[in-house]
Order: sequence, then C-alpha cells, then structure tokens
Amino acid sequence: QVIVGARVIYVSADGRYIIQGEMVDLVNRTNMTETALKLARRSELAKIDEKSMIIFPAKEQKHTITIFSDIDCGYCRKLHAKIDSYTDAGMTVRYLFFPRSGPNTESYFKAISVWCAKDRNQALTDAKLNNTVVNKTCDNPIDEHMRLAQAFGVTGTPAIIADDGTMVPGFVPAKELAKHLGW
Repeated sequence: QVIVGARVIYVSADGRYIIQGEMVDLVNRTNMTETALKLARRSELAKIDEKSMIIFPAKEQKHTITIFSDIDCGYCRKLHAKIDSYTDAGMTVRYLFFPRSGPNTESYFKAISVWCAKDRNQALTDAKLNNTVVNKTCDNPIDEHMRLAQAFGVTGTPAIIADDGTMVPGFVPAKELAKHLGW
C-alpha cells in the first residue's frame, strides 16, 4: 500500500497493478484503508509543533482533538461557541486554520490577524463571535495548516481529527463526538 495525500493506493508486488478504493477485511469487519489513513493522520499531526496551534486545554485532559477551522464558517462558529462543553468533557481542542476560500482572501487574512494577536485564544473567540478583527501580519503557520488540511482530504469545515487519527467531518456536539469515538 502507498499513501498519497488523503488516498491509499494498493500496488501489486510486481508493480503491475494499482488498485484505488477502500479495502475491507470482511472477517474482522474493518476498513483497512481507513485504518491506514488514521495512522498517517496521527503521524503527520505528531510532527506539528503545538506552538503552531491555538489550544484550548481541557479541564482534565482525557483526549485531544485537532480541528481544521475557518473563521467565517457558520458551523465552526457554532462549535466554538460550545468550546467549554468539549474542554469540560476532557477534550483539549487544538485549532488549525483552513480558510475554505483559499489564500489571499478575507478569511485567510482574518486567520493571520488572529494568529498575530497578542492573545490568540481571545482573538479567535472574538473573530468567531463576528467581532472586528484588528488587521495584523507576522510570521504565521496558516499556509502550513492549509497544506496539511489538503493532504488529509479536508474539503469542509469544521473537520475534527481525534487523537487516534479518526477524521469526523462537520459540527458534532461534544457528547455525541465522545460517543461516536467510543470515549
């Protein structure tokens, strides 16, 4: 198997055949492709320095979730409005930016302004509340976040990555997320 971005490609031992698509173990009822992608996502996230994330720590950490988020995404705002429910449930929330409109757009520049703010957590919260974001610029990891999101196959926001590498698209309330992930 070969992992290329968000895809797993299977190659025959002699290199003659390539198979694209999901491989399922029918005996164990496991999606082998998703298992490989989970490991790849977990490995790639481990390479990202937490200093390049905006982190809302859990009260008593049990799990970590990494969220690709767009400041102007309605469901991202809805999720962030309930940030305390995630941290109260033992989930440390790590944010990475994925402005869906792409680079050099209003959402992209808002992400940079939040990153460059003195208090990033407060600036992110203010931006999610649709408050004015003071335009700022500095060295930032936004392009790196966007490359990682694209490599993971993120097409919409929010995109939640659990600590085991499972990707959950969209807004999922904390209790439902914990149940979905078997926590």
